[in-house]
Amino acid sequence: MLLEYAAIAAFIFVTALVGLIAIGLGMLFGPKRYTEKKAMPYESGMNPIGPGTRRMPVRFYLIAVLFILFDIEIVFFLPWAIVFRQLGLFGLIEMAVFIAILLVGYFYAWKKGALEWD
Repeated sequence: MLLEYAAIAAFIFVTALVGLIAIGLGMLFGPKRYTEKKAMPYESGMNPIGPGTRRMPVRFYLIAVLFILFDIEIVFFLPWAIVFRQLGLFGLIEMAVFIAILLVGYFYAWKKGALEWD
């Protein structure tokens, strides 16, 4: 019964082994000269100003969450488009209701200023 999982276990073992070999070869044959310039964080070729990590404004996360929310809801259009002819008028009305709900949410976010980027 567990023999069916042997192929999966072998695959995981081989991929882990290949990853470890790649890391080991990089450490073995890679350059080891530590310099001050190599330790600096890379920022488009410019000298970094301030700490490497800084606080991001909440607005960035809000826009990211709204993008994911609306993007995932748009995914529902593909299955609807595939079976559009079979659904007929009922499917069209249901999608119109769905789009209306999306638009209400979009205009609410727009009115609250969630889509403004300062």
